[in-house]
Amino acid sequence: MLTRAEALQRLLAGVTPVSEVETLPTAQCLGRVLAAEVVATLDVPPADNSAMDGYALRAADAGGEWPVSQRVPAGHWPGPLAPGTVARVFTGATLPPGADVVVMQEHCPTRTDEAGRVWVRVPAELRAGQHIRRRGEDIQAGAPLLPAGTRLNAAALGLAASVGLAGLSVRRRLRVALFSTGDELVMPGEPLPPGAIYNSNRFTLRALLEGLGAEVQDLGLVPDRLEATQAALQHAAAQADVIVTSGGVSVGEEDHVKPAVQALGRLDLWQVAIKPGKPFAHGAVRRADGTETVFVGLPGNPVSSFITFLVLARPLLLACMGARSAAPTRLRWPAGFAWPKADPKREEFLRVRLESDGRLGLHPNQGSGVLSSLAFSDALAVLAPGQTVQSGDTLDAWLLTELTC
Repeated sequence: MLTRAEALQRLLAGVTPVSEVETLPTAQCLGRVLAAEVVATLDVPPADNSAMDGYALRAADAGGEWPVSQRVPAGHWPGPLAPGTVARVFTGATLPPGADVVVMQEHCPTRTDEAGRVWVRVPAELRAGQHIRRRGEDIQAGAPLLPAGTRLNAAALGLAASVGLAGLSVRRRLRVALFSTGDELVMPGEPLPPGAIYNSNRFTLRALLEGLGAEVQDLGLVPDRLEATQAALQHAAAQADVIVTSGGVSVGEEDHVKPAVQALGRLDLWQVAIKPGKPFAHGAVRRADGTETVFVGLPGNPVSSFITFLVLARPLLLACMGARSAAPTRLRWPAGFAWPKADPKREEFLRVRLESDGRLGLHPNQGSGVLSSLAFSDALAVLAPGQTVQSGDTLDAWLLTELTC
């Protein structure tokens, strides 16, 4: 069996990302992959400004009472601060030239004289720079902001907008064709005959693909026949960059995906040392013009399909999208359970959730067909081959929220 690291190395070798690039409005780029580095074109903030509602003055005027010479709301440009005066400023307002400190309004008693002028008593001790946000303290013009290959999330879009970018250059969406095989599968909403099960993989895999930002071409359910499987693969290859299937990649008489892919292209069928999800297929299907579509075959058991997608197919798909590679964030939590029956040869992914006591709780049924264990969980505890667990042991864990988007 290959280790997960060995399988990933093979999967990622020679990946060619989608090359087509388009420029879209920044607001429409959520989940897309940057095709070019984003560089700041201006300073943020563009000028020194007040971090508080209060009064701007010279620190040398500490302890005095001074008249208000101007009022500066956010979005207005101030004049120079007249000597011996203060300026009324609001959060985000540009600092008047000459002012070097802002005092919170709560610390400044005021009075109005007979002429209607407002006077402000300022504290005796002031520190220059207090409550001032300096020009460029967030972003400086010319600084690199977002490297090519960044998958754009809400923070990245806000960052691009903060330097005035109305549009971004992004790679086109990865086109992924998805289908399931298995005569036992029935779509939800249809009657369930004896011996049949509802097709859950179609829904979980489509959701995972859409969470990645792929353009999913859902080809539905393919009958367990070689000719039908070949026809589905040819149709998928003609319109997609990647084909993802579930089921039919084993060596049984009714497993037709393997011979179909071999007849139409090339196939590597691996046993990967992970649990659940040992069987995994990777290869390519030839198109009519001689080019190839990447093929990924996942096992049919629902949890095995889900896990192999997360730990093997997802990194491959991200590479095909042109996204920068990033290993899952390793978090460490104490176990609230025991796991004495370690697999001596395979890395295990236990379905767990973070309980209110700060420990990981284990779903009681870790079977590869128990889809409820995934709905229960918010993390995967990652055990090395042969690793047992005693309650209180600190475990490595990956958050499912990170792996499913």
